[in-house]
Amino acid sequence: MAQHLAAQGKEVTVVDRLSPAQGSTAASTAMLQWEIDTSLVDLSDLYGFETAARIYRQSLLAVRGLGAQVQLLGLPCAWRYRDALYLAAVGSDGERVRAECKARQQAGLPSELLEPGRLKDMFGITRPAAIASPGAAECDPVCLSQASLEHALRHGAKLIHGDVTAYDFDSKGARVALADGIEIEGDTLILATGYTMPPFVKAEVQKMSASWGCVTATQTPLGFWRGGALIWEDDTPYLYARTTSDGRILVGGEDEAIDDPAERDAVSDAKAAALHAKLEGVWGLPLPPFESVWSAAFSETEDGMPLIGPVPGCPNAYAAYGYGGNGITYSFLASRMIGEMLAGCGQPWFESFALDRPIPSK
Repeated sequence: MAQHLAAQGKEVTVVDRLSPAQGSTAASTAMLQWEIDTSLVDLSDLYGFETAARIYRQSLLAVRGLGAQVQLLGLPCAWRYRDALYLAAVGSDGERVRAECKARQQAGLPSELLEPGRLKDMFGITRPAAIASPGAAECDPVCLSQASLEHALRHGAKLIHGDVTAYDFDSKGARVALADGIEIEGDTLILATGYTMPPFVKAEVQKMSASWGCVTATQTPLGFWRGGALIWEDDTPYLYARTTSDGRILVGGEDEAIDDPAERDAVSDAKAAALHAKLEGVWGLPLPPFESVWSAAFSETEDGMPLIGPVPGCPNAYAAYGYGGNGITYSFLASRMIGEMLAGCGQPWFESFALDRPIPSK
């Protein structure tokens, strides 16, 4: 957000109570997919096919746009384009995945259905069905965050380390007060505060959860992991996994509605064991133990989509909450959407991400 607005010539001040790229950024597995947490079929059931297809197409464009920005600006973040492989759940008949692929193809999204024989030949994986989709990517999220901020600072943005303790809004602008007594005033406030949502922001579709991540030591070669595809499952809770540029295996998932950090830590060993067993089951191969395991707060929405746009009841305040498994992709999308809103060029489809959208029901 800061990089985009500063590059547009706006006067930008970033306030961060932590060192940049700490918090949830450092915990991200950084699987940059255009496929969102809610399948196109299920999203169509909620909002209709045309709306759902438009959301998916915007997500695809966001990944492409972020990749183009990384290349154009030379952001050092270990960016690599990858295919995404969406596996049918173990024990299923694969029909959900087949229906999803048909819907994606109808929407003009790049997706290829792999039946068991072709899936085994191409990826060495035995499942009832899978979808192979180009256009995904992976990166180092800490490097991407820091490089984006450094670019913003070179273009005039300011960075202040501080904890915001009070907010004020009116038709003339927005103001914040910091714990050390500093006050900052501007035309617009943009809340990009990750999973720490101020109490005046209300979003009924949002809910807190927890997610786990695990990584192995460097393993070479990883010949069985063909093409370094990003792997995830049509299951709940689902497994997602990728390789890294230095030859590690990075795994995430086992999401659960846990808020308390101590409670998260208490079940980390069990979560790591479950993820390791699921990963070994993908190829039916013994895999090395995890070198590191971590958990983090994780916020998601009922429909799998972000919260982007004006904050209801707060003039001149906007929210950029990526939320869900596509946080980095959504963050890029949020920067472009809010940039257009500030320029008076909002689009009707922006309403799909409104903070006050009702909880969907089938």
